[in-house]
Amino acid sequence: MSRQQGARAGTDGQVVVVTGASGGVGRATARAFGARGARVALLARGEEGLAGAADDVREAGGTALPLAVDVSDHDAVEAAADRIEKELGPIAVWVNVAFSTVFAPVREVSAEEFRRATEVTYLGFVHGTLAALHRMEPRGGGTIVQVGSALAYRGVPLQAAYCAAKHAIQGFHESLRCELLHDKSGVRVTMVQLPGLNTPQFTWVKSRLPHSPRPVAPVYQPEVAARGILYAADHPGRREYWVGGSTVGTLLGDKFAPGLLDRYLARTGFKGQQTGRDRSPSQPDNLWKPADEHHDYGAHGAFDDESSPRSHQLWASHHHGLLAALGATAAVAGAVAAGRALRHSA
Repeated sequence: MSRQQGARAGTDGQVVVVTGASGGVGRATARAFGARGARVALLARGEEGLAGAADDVREAGGTALPLAVDVSDHDAVEAAADRIEKELGPIAVWVNVAFSTVFAPVREVSAEEFRRATEVTYLGFVHGTLAALHRMEPRGGGTIVQVGSALAYRGVPLQAAYCAAKHAIQGFHESLRCELLHDKSGVRVTMVQLPGLNTPQFTWVKSRLPHSPRPVAPVYQPEVAARGILYAADHPGRREYWVGGSTVGTLLGDKFAPGLLDRYLARTGFKGQQTGRDRSPSQPDNLWKPADEHHDYGAHGAFDDESSPRSHQLWASHHHGLLAALGATAAVAGAVAAGRALRHSA
């Protein structure tokens, strides 16, 4: 497989792996690849969610291979990769999305829960990346997309397990990218940093908050994230992509005024991550076992009414060349108009 084939997604039956594919961003991403005719391997734990994701991919026009896999198990991920290449063909794109976490203050999260969240969210990305590298590097091409978050840079209250794992993924990604550049490898790796999204995680995440958890506003639909991920898979030369204006604001705020952001989040971060509804004691919990084993939650969560299906920032990010050309054209036109005005006034 050539470098171009490994980096460019198309409609020619390209083989794509998506972890965490049974719900949320992974689900929306798998469907989007399916709509381009890809052969999509779906890795997740929940049988019912996987079945629904496979139906989505097929209805969109792709080929689906659902595989029940816990990404914290390295051997299981390697076995899944072997089966994917045997049944679908050489893997061209591997997208790491799967995660699990705990919503609670640090002192209320046990050491075992921190360990489990780290094994799924951080080591799951490591295991997927290693499986992809072992198969892509001998062929000289392929693309790995790490799905991150604004929280890969900026920690927030009540999400220490998640933030720490996403920070670890960021460091892992940067180290790997440097190594691939040093080796002049045909394999590309890029990362996509996401905003608050309307996904089922807030329905099934383990929580000890008094009220139901919610995404930090503004909230975007998971299809916005999926468009950003597909674009990154098509254009993996950039080290990372930011999706959503809130992601840009968070990352710039953390870069230039992190202390001020600490105080702002201390005042707003607790209330801003909870609804006004009491948390149900029967809320599912997917930390140790899948919440979608017997129920398909789909791609969307419970916040459709306030979630945006588009991001102007994402469009601008994907069309920066066009915007630069338009800006240059406007500047030239302005200079010409100014010159004419000066000649008429002389």
